[in-house]
Amino acid sequence: MKQTNFLENAANRKNKPLAARMAPSSFEEFTGQDNIVGDGKLLRRSIEADNLGSVIFFGPPGTGKSALARIIALKTKAYFEEVNAVTTSTADIRKIIAAAEARTEMSGRKTILMLDEIHHFNRSQQDALLLDVEKGIITLIGITTENPFFYINAAIISRSTVFEFQSLSKKALLYVMESALKDKENGLGSYKVKMSEEAREHLLVNACGDARKLLNALEIGVLSAEVDGEGIRIFDIRAAQESMQKRAVLYDRSGDAHYDHISAFIKSMRGTDPDAAVYWMAKMLAAGEDPRFIARRIIICASEDVGMADPGALTLAVSALNAVQFVGMPEARIILAQVAIYVACAPKSNASYMAVEQALSEVKDGKARNVPSHLKDANLDSEKLGHGRGYKYPHDFEGHYTQQEYWTDPVEFYVPTKEGCEEKIRERLLGIRKKKNKA
Repeated sequence: MKQTNFLENAANRKNKPLAARMAPSSFEEFTGQDNIVGDGKLLRRSIEADNLGSVIFFGPPGTGKSALARIIALKTKAYFEEVNAVTTSTADIRKIIAAAEARTEMSGRKTILMLDEIHHFNRSQQDALLLDVEKGIITLIGITTENPFFYINAAIISRSTVFEFQSLSKKALLYVMESALKDKENGLGSYKVKMSEEAREHLLVNACGDARKLLNALEIGVLSAEVDGEGIRIFDIRAAQESMQKRAVLYDRSGDAHYDHISAFIKSMRGTDPDAAVYWMAKMLAAGEDPRFIARRIIICASEDVGMADPGALTLAVSALNAVQFVGMPEARIILAQVAIYVACAPKSNASYMAVEQALSEVKDGKARNVPSHLKDANLDSEKLGHGRGYKYPHDFEGHYTQQEYWTDPVEFYVPTKEGCEEKIRERLLGIRKKKNKA
């Protein structure tokens, strides 16, 4: 089995797609993932010192996992072997390990094995690596788009350092795009390209943090763009849409459209129109909006607009945010749709919202009130100052309620509605308040 195909000749490199040709060969060319390979970070220090231990790289596609492996291959003095778990058998792994062991005995040279898509290995195949990883016969670089804590044996995880790669920021993607457009040797620098700002924005947003997706679309768009009389390739929004195979969505994440769309989304849920809510949500997601932002707004709506009419809406909304963060896109769209529809269809009450608003107004502009003595903490000074003396413990009384003063000059802030669960609360409070009035 030959050494990694990362170390290829220039002729072969020219025939590869733009994304492969533009793969960085040094940290100076590598962008993104500063949290793990920034200056002074552990992983970068280990690579530069050629003292890398076994690692697992996981994260979304096109975020630099294989690119970083390429840098390791170029920097290390170790023998670097690259295989893909989809096309590699246990017998192949055993041959690699046997060769690595012989290499170590004969020359003392260590072997780094990059195993791409390691999550496709079953448990027994992964077990074949364990002993030799532990002995140091091979240094493993496992690459996966899946959460390794679910798809990779705990024993391998415990023998490796796990590094999570994040979707590339818009700034990082812009750097990748501009580098490709300027590079005459490996990129598209030999072409005269005039790209509109609208087209650039469309590519950056719809790449969804994936540099490979961005470069593939860029290459298709440039090579197929119309050429004017001066030999300039016109890369407009139409070319961007066709190369990305995605229609432009009129939505500015940092401008008025951002606030207009989220406003329409919330008002659709508040107005019990699940269809409109899902549409505005889908449009925001299609334009690259952060799904966590949408989830947070659903949480607010579940409390402000559904409230005590269906207290479970808030619990579901909070669970949805956790699920969105755990699962990620594109599947997170299903979770968001479910909870948005639930909140839209739920009975509505803003009584809790109105109560806290009126209470805050009373605190600011109303009568100042002190805590009644019988409600004060009795742990330290009940004997000297009488704090807590006379307090009636409600659970000692029938119905777990007894009449007593909880504040002076009471004002009714919370006025429950007749909607959903709140009707039962309304009936109970009406009974209690009648008793108070009689007292």
